[in-house]
Amino acid sequence: MLPFQALVLPVTLLLLQLLVTGTSTAKTITKKQTLHPDFQDLDVKQAIAEATKTPPLATSQYHEPVKNKSDSESQQKWKLTLVHRDRKMTSSNMKFHNHSRVFHARMQRDAKRVASLVRRLSGGGGGSYAVEDLGSEVVSGMDEGSGEYFVRIGVGSPARSQDMVIDTGSDIVWVQCKPCTQCYHQNDPLFDPADSGSFTGVSCSSSVCDRLENAGCNDGRCRYEVSYGDGSYTKGTLALETLTFGRSVVKNVAIGCGHRNRGMFVGAAGLLGLGGGYMSFVGQLGGQTGGAFSYCLVSRGTESSGSLEFGREALPMSAAWIPLIRNPRAPSFYYIGLSGLGVGGMQVAVSEEVFRLNELGNGGVVMDTGTAVTRLPTAAYEAFRDAFVAQTGTLPRASGVSIFDTCYNLNGFLSVRVPTVSFYFSGGPILTLPARNFLIPVDDVGTFCFAFAPSSSGLSIVGNIQQEGIQISFDGSSGYVGFGPNVC
Repeated sequence: MLPFQALVLPVTLLLLQLLVTGTSTAKTITKKQTLHPDFQDLDVKQAIAEATKTPPLATSQYHEPVKNKSDSESQQKWKLTLVHRDRKMTSSNMKFHNHSRVFHARMQRDAKRVASLVRRLSGGGGGSYAVEDLGSEVVSGMDEGSGEYFVRIGVGSPARSQDMVIDTGSDIVWVQCKPCTQCYHQNDPLFDPADSGSFTGVSCSSSVCDRLENAGCNDGRCRYEVSYGDGSYTKGTLALETLTFGRSVVKNVAIGCGHRNRGMFVGAAGLLGLGGGYMSFVGQLGGQTGGAFSYCLVSRGTESSGSLEFGREALPMSAAWIPLIRNPRAPSFYYIGLSGLGVGGMQVAVSEEVFRLNELGNGGVVMDTGTAVTRLPTAAYEAFRDAFVAQTGTLPRASGVSIFDTCYNLNGFLSVRVPTVSFYFSGGPILTLPARNFLIPVDDVGTFCFAFAPSSSGLSIVGNIQQEGIQISFDGSSGYVGFGPNVC
């Protein structure tokens, strides 16, 4: 069923380029019109300042009370504050913040994650993959300045506050638990099931355990194991537990209680899976939220915080909606239809077939909060990049940096004019990105790079850098994803 919002605006064009100047204006016109400007301004000085001086997070900004709805209402709306991990750096860590080092470490991890996704989602044949195989690679923690987004929730009864990474590419909800045979460092005390009055182990014969394709059994208890692309993993027992979001309480959520956890999870207590499968937090809530959630990833370096909301009331009335595409081989991931790319108000000559999900479940376009940089098939990327280079001929070039092959030396510039960059979605809507989402600083001295990269496979991934500052909403029950109209 088409969401009400899509009936209101069946064909929409979002203009979000004004984000660069700090305004929050979004306009809507039809696809056939070409009223959006060909160029926009990038504030070079501000971009460098925000990248090199990340403001620490105030505790009051991270604990956002949420008004609970009446028990008589069948669907609820829960809102959480969503912050970038860099905001959680303490004042003592700020003097060690080196943007170039943080950037290179982040790109190395991003390359590992993408390689893992490509192996899982673009392999030959039409076989299915277990949820565990498709789990998100949670990359390194606060000390490495990684790019995850955090929410803070309560686990157990009484609730113990825990920092959780959100990930739209994972279905498992898990936390580190005592007794811990092997645990990595986290910011909060380890969760102890013995101190929770609502913790209930899941038996091997339970229908919940049956939903894990690779579930094990030990002493009658259902065991889970999630392995990630870099060799990291979490292993433990499956349980039903109470989770608290602000003042809202959700009972009997299936979570993994990890007793053996290894790898690049430093800082977070665990992961809140928001994928499209049955075991994700959204999937388990079902009718309580109508299969709907919305998030806004705040741009790194800014003093504001983003948000994560659950419930159909979180879906905006005037978003630009496009259908979600289901891939049976990868039910955890949110696929969308992309028909083309635009530079300077002109569509690049790339066939729509390049972005299609084929009958074997290969290719297609995935939206992923765990990937930083958008990846495109090599042929599409090269045409896209060449079109951008052709319209930035007056800007001084710089050598490539890390995974980026198109960079500019903007040292000494206060601002520059750059061509607009747009995603052309199947069905009509066009999303024009703010300049800060595609030309980013990679060091402290003014080197900026075109923030896209080629993929050797047919898989395209829309990463979180390109999603920053834009409200993105998922209507799982109706099968749509919406962009805008709000900004953050």
